[in-house]
Amino acid sequence: MNFLDGHLYPENQQPLIITAAPYAPGWIPSDFPEDIPIAMKDQIQKAVDCYEAGATVLHLHVREADGKGSKRLSKFNELIAGVRERVPEMVIQVGGSISFAPEEGQAAKWLSDDTRHMLAELDPKPDQVTVTVNTTQMNVTEHAGLDDFRGVSRGFPEYYEAYRNMIVPSNPSWVEEHIRRLTAAGIQSEFQCYNINSFETIERMIRRGVYKGPLVMNWVAISGGMDQANIYNLANMLRAVPDGAVLTVESSVLNVLPINMIGMALGLHVRCGIEDVLWNQQRTGKMSSVEQIKQLVRIAGEFGRPIATAQQAREILKIGVFYDTVEETLQANGFAPNRNGGHQGFLRKPAMA
Repeated sequence: MNFLDGHLYPENQQPLIITAAPYAPGWIPSDFPEDIPIAMKDQIQKAVDCYEAGATVLHLHVREADGKGSKRLSKFNELIAGVRERVPEMVIQVGGSISFAPEEGQAAKWLSDDTRHMLAELDPKPDQVTVTVNTTQMNVTEHAGLDDFRGVSRGFPEYYEAYRNMIVPSNPSWVEEHIRRLTAAGIQSEFQCYNINSFETIERMIRRGVYKGPLVMNWVAISGGMDQANIYNLANMLRAVPDGAVLTVESSVLNVLPINMIGMALGLHVRCGIEDVLWNQQRTGKMSSVEQIKQLVRIAGEFGRPIATAQQAREILKIGVFYDTVEETLQANGFAPNRNGGHQGFLRKPAMA
């Protein structure tokens, strides 16, 4: 991204989009019973509460009546329909893992490729589905301290080992087919970028015509196979990201707030919620998703940066927009065009059918 004179001035920045991640599939209800909703009506109400606090994007997972993370698409359909009825303007972003919370004594395991592809068949359809890019380790324990997991399930030895050894499966044939199905269903691919390598893979897919739509991404700085939460890694990513892209910053444990503040100052967008962090910055108490949203709204006010309305968020994210050609996609997102003439290079390899 090009940061010109005045890029830190709020009048030169987009309104701030706050993504709420309140469903916390990586935790069990006893970790934070006051804020982890279990009954469907409570899961729907949680979306309403986050929206009213200032979040216009909902990162959605769903639980069964016993509190375990649901792997049934019918439950996702039920929650999406309930949220659509109560807060129809809110952008619904389904977490592409479906649910990776382990059962007792089992490894943290993502579902089969075929099941994950079925997210394109959700009804009502979400606005976005998160798309992981490139298979990598997802050790969500690596940059956490002992106090981050003390007294909660992530500190249980069997759960700790499950999450420490978790892998994100996202091989090329899967991700290209997933994008194809989501696009055919009119659902935006919301790319999860773990480092510069995953971003470069997305750019290559755009240049080869695999994806023809707005470039909307999360930079996921949770370490353990993904970027460490520091300004150098973020700056390295930003040097490559084109000006037409939309980038949200995401981290975990006590890195969430400072990374969000850095992103907010730079004109990027932010994500918070108990999926990412349970504690306040002093670890003197747990902090609900709504409290985290209100904190970001307050800080944005200090920066002088307005909070995006739902309509503004949809316009910034270009929900429902797709492009007809590779060239149109590159231009709309701010990439340099593909090579012409005799020096086209490997980037012009055709997409596989």
